[in-house]
Amino acid sequence: MATSFIFDGPEDAEVTILLAHGAGAPMDSGSMNATTKVLAAAGLRIARFEFAYMASRRTDAGRRPPPRADKVMPEFVAAVDDLGPTNGPLIIGGKSMGGRVASMVADPLYEAGRIAGLLCLGYPFHPPGQPEQLRTKHLVGVKTPSLIVQGTRDEFGTRQEVVHYELSSAIELMWLEDGDHDLKPRKTISGFSAAEHLATMASAVQGWIGRIVP
Repeated sequence: MATSFIFDGPEDAEVTILLAHGAGAPMDSGSMNATTKVLAAAGLRIARFEFAYMASRRTDAGRRPPPRADKVMPEFVAAVDDLGPTNGPLIIGGKSMGGRVASMVADPLYEAGRIAGLLCLGYPFHPPGQPEQLRTKHLVGVKTPSLIVQGTRDEFGTRQEVVHYELSSAIELMWLEDGDHDLKPRKTISGFSAAEHLATMASAVQGWIGRIVP
């Protein structure tokens, strides 16, 4: 079955970003909508899609649990195929699990010249409360230019934890002070609002793209 997309941003944008959702929320969740809005406002074309288990929740088939990340890798590659040619460079990524799956399929696509980079928003370095169960083994050798935007208090990987991980030199980390897994800060503690953090994220993505795309 062909992939269904939601598109945002200018159709003639120089760069397109293909984003997948997290494990528990759809492609049009509040977090995904807010993230897409600021990236599109920055002049980027955003394409969102859902894995089959999430799309089934919109049908009579009902709720299905998230499969293991490796089981949906072919679906991400199929989404790249179904998206087809873009106006310029393509970047793949996603929120949480979506970014993790993108990171698992990125290198073959990058080496084939099909994508220019990888964008992970709130990477799930480990399950909450289980810091010993790392999901970083493949990140040691990633060759695709990558940007991970992470909140400093993300329960899937805090700054204090992640600084000790071995990660590829192709990966850049951008930290949002007091941000949670949705990059949201506690304004009374951090002095930042969620909107300010998303604006900072969008600016960081623009700057990163400027460094990796000729």
